[in-house]
Amino acid sequence: NSRGWMFEKVGDYFNGFYQHHLPFPLTNAQKRVLKEIRADLGSGKQMNRLLQGDVGSGKTMVALLSMLIAADNGFQSVLMAPTEILAQQHFNSIRAYLSDMPVEAALLTGSTSGRDRKKILNDCLEGHTHILIGTHAVIEEKVQFKNLGYAVVDEQHKFGVAQRALLWKKNSLPPHILVMTATPIPRTLALTAYGDLDYSVIDELPPGRKPVQTSHRTEESRPQVMDFIRQQIAEGRQAYIIYPLIEESSKLDYENLMKGYEEVKSFFPEPKYWISMVHGKQPADQKEANMQRFVHGDTQIMVSTTVIEVGVNVPNASVMVIESAEKFGLSQLHQLRGRVGRGADQSYCILLTGNKLGHDARERLKIMVSTNDGFKIAEKDLELRGPGDVEGTRQSGMIQFKLANIVQDKAMLEAARNVVADLLEKDAQLILAEHLPIRQYLLERKDKTRWARIA
Repeated sequence: NSRGWMFEKVGDYFNGFYQHHLPFPLTNAQKRVLKEIRADLGSGKQMNRLLQGDVGSGKTMVALLSMLIAADNGFQSVLMAPTEILAQQHFNSIRAYLSDMPVEAALLTGSTSGRDRKKILNDCLEGHTHILIGTHAVIEEKVQFKNLGYAVVDEQHKFGVAQRALLWKKNSLPPHILVMTATPIPRTLALTAYGDLDYSVIDELPPGRKPVQTSHRTEESRPQVMDFIRQQIAEGRQAYIIYPLIEESSKLDYENLMKGYEEVKSFFPEPKYWISMVHGKQPADQKEANMQRFVHGDTQIMVSTTVIEVGVNVPNASVMVIESAEKFGLSQLHQLRGRVGRGADQSYCILLTGNKLGHDARERLKIMVSTNDGFKIAEKDLELRGPGDVEGTRQSGMIQFKLANIVQDKAMLEAARNVVADLLEKDAQLILAEHLPIRQYLLERKDKTRWARIA
């Protein structure tokens, strides 16, 4: 219930874009979410909203449209991404969408050169920049705005609470906050781990998207898998081959990757085929150059560790091979699969494993083969691993219940959350007589309560 900036109107920026520059019709789910965000922005209270949508569901377009509402009301927006590659990608797509409009977008990352940085900082301070896109660099103290009113945080679990808190210092009132994630979080978990956030879901993909066909193959099928990649390349497509990396510094994992790379080269010799390799030990500029060669189609195969899990967009890539797939968690497998299926062609995900698999690994592979629905996958993940281990919950201060079971007690959990929401709406400071016992209880256990706010 904190006071927030009032975005009273939808004006020329939003309407001009919506009527003349929208590259594709919005899905009903996108329209619904936009309406929810619009209501928050005009309420006079600070928005704190979690936007969930599977890979490719169109979250960035919703974020852009809502940033144009901010511009219509004289406010600047910032979009924070967890990696330079993802920030660059957001910048490229947003700049392309806005190419014929009088809306200024800028990109600020750790590798922005001194002269460019100076100009960007000045433009933000003077108010010439409407949308600033970047990594953690955008929340540094030196970055000041004329009138920041809106912040979009992409892949929220990659940012800590303290980093987000820095946004509060950029204006006299905190900005509206939209947190976007493509890691589907089961509703029950969202209500606890993200209890202080309103919750929106884009639960449909744009029309014409073909679901990725997923299959599980064992080591003896490797020659056939490589033949299939050859066939796809002959049709003009590209492929990813991903190796597990448990520890970025692990010598064994690194050796496995290099061995895998040499093996791939033996199946796909130069100069007929060109291969990019990306891993965490490479210097940032080399990693970026190798990534860009694949993005631009100069190489047909990308051999990589999971550094490509978040955000890379190559619509021409139609095959995702995941080596030792039994070593990956469900959420990671789903994120990796989301790197393909972004163009009009049919795409494929092949899960390669050894023959000996444990029960949980077998269950994970079974669910991946049977569905592309990120929410079903997240529910299964919760069932298999329990709430303490589901990706992203540890750092969000997820509580371990003494008696309740987060999977079985869904209805009760939802009812309890609704009661709390009503109570806080009525009496956020807990000063009414009937709420004094609750206030007293919280004060007594003050040292055990972590008062963390999303922003």
